[in-house]
Amino acid sequence: MSDGYLPSFQVTEEITNLTIEIGQYADFTTAFEELHPNPVLRRENRIRSIHSSLAIEQNTLTLNQVSDVIDGKRVFGPPQDIREVKNAYEVYDAVSSFDPYSVKDLLRAHQIMMEGLVREAGVFHSGNVGVYAGTQLTHAGTPAKYVPELMRQLFSWLKKSKYHSLIKSCVFHYEFEFIHPFADGNGRTGRLWQSLILQKWQPIFAWLPIETLVHENQEEYYRVLQISDNAGQSTVFIEFMLRMIRNALKELSEKQSAGQQSGHRNVGINVGVNVGINGEKLLLLLKQDGTLTAKILAGTLGITQRQVERMIAKLKREGSLIRHGANKNGFWEVVKKDM
Repeated sequence: MSDGYLPSFQVTEEITNLTIEIGQYADFTTAFEELHPNPVLRRENRIRSIHSSLAIEQNTLTLNQVSDVIDGKRVFGPPQDIREVKNAYEVYDAVSSFDPYSVKDLLRAHQIMMEGLVREAGVFHSGNVGVYAGTQLTHAGTPAKYVPELMRQLFSWLKKSKYHSLIKSCVFHYEFEFIHPFADGNGRTGRLWQSLILQKWQPIFAWLPIETLVHENQEEYYRVLQISDNAGQSTVFIEFMLRMIRNALKELSEKQSAGQQSGHRNVGINVGVNVGINGEKLLLLLKQDGTLTAKILAGTLGITQRQVERMIAKLKREGSLIRHGANKNGFWEVVKKDM
């Protein structure tokens, strides 16, 4: 690698389409969260992320046990597994303070993650490392003497690259795992750092449990890593990770919608009206872009233009929507009540 190095991958049609789709989901779920934040759901998702990321690395604690450890309750289990949970919770709690372009911060995160678990916590490995399937070596890590420079150049690429953050985060994740800079904890640290890159783009990624879907598709996760290794480029891995991100956002959106329908006070949007799920989605869309037309809203919501017009009229009467300007050049303002 040199400072002019570009990781090897292709931006396929699937990558482009997934990037657009994820952006739309992220805008919607972020707007929802801004209108009515749900700290309970955030905490549940954080615990799911920690459990899944550690389970990928063979941690044996259940989701309930992970939750109990975080709550300070007594848990019977392997001491190392319990320590892994405590460390992971500490680093996830601190992750928003890290600079995604800082090697120093990466080392600090690894130190917190692996403190008391490995001898070389917070430093690059000094010996030979690799990934094994049983006793068979499936991937040899970069020799120790090359790691610091390779990591410096990878971070330089990450900072300077003009690619979308979604693509950069996946490329970084793959390149990080390929270099394998640490004696242990590479997988969990790589997934953490991808989440950090994404949350600097959209804050909702601070508590989106992408790791849960990776865990549920763990065999495929390792398969696409191996395919990318064999191909010498990370396109297949990028496509896989973007699908996981899209699916995680879709799952969150469905939970938000279910909360609206059930009237859950922490999840549903309370704007002083009871217009049903489509009406509340309409408000979210107009909060993001007040210039959207009834025709575009109808297509997005999957209902007729006439239904949209009736919902808008109702929301106007009840004071939740205000129109500014004429039909051609005006815009809608969403008025929040009892927030």
